[in-house]
Amino acid sequence: MDTDDRLAAALADDLDRAFEALVVGHQDRLYTIALRMLGDRGDAEEAAQDALVRAYRALATYDGERIRELRLRAWLTTIVLNRCRSVATRRTTRGPRPVSIDGDPGRPIAEPESPAAAAPAEVAERHSERDRWAARLMALPLAYRTAVVLRHVDGLSYPEVAEVLGRPEGTVKAQVHRGIAILRTMLENERHDFQELTA
Repeated sequence: MDTDDRLAAALADDLDRAFEALVVGHQDRLYTIALRMLGDRGDAEEAAQDALVRAYRALATYDGERIRELRLRAWLTTIVLNRCRSVATRRTTRGPRPVSIDGDPGRPIAEPESPAAAAPAEVAERHSERDRWAARLMALPLAYRTAVVLRHVDGLSYPEVAEVLGRPEGTVKAQVHRGIAILRTMLENERHDFQELTA
């Protein structure tokens, strides 16, 4: 029995006592998915927190057998993606939030900081590189971004991504492949532009 199966069984037995374990076990990955989908820390935190609230409310209406049968990882991923869509839709009416110059948009909740021994220049370069990858991801068309984030950021298998998105596995593989190809082209173009500037 894997961790999520044990967690589902515990939720079925005592939702209130076991829900904290669900939050601890999944909050960082839900936040990371939301951040890579939305590109804004505040919006990502809102989407992840709202997904957990909605998950609790849904679980409170399910009987024990239904909870035990849940595939928690995929189920929670579906909820957070739905919340991301809602936040993105609302964002179009209010406009994007301003980006904080001192924020670290790539760091999930409760990620340990870099070792103190790392040189400031190394830390700055890592942050800069992470920000560049985040910007590249945000530039992908939504369908490709979603598939790439779920497969390569969250680490879901192709069958799990297909289940979450309600798409055939072949379609998901094609979207991931196309998204990666676009990212590779972006990177090659950036390198080419840099070489031209420094030539």
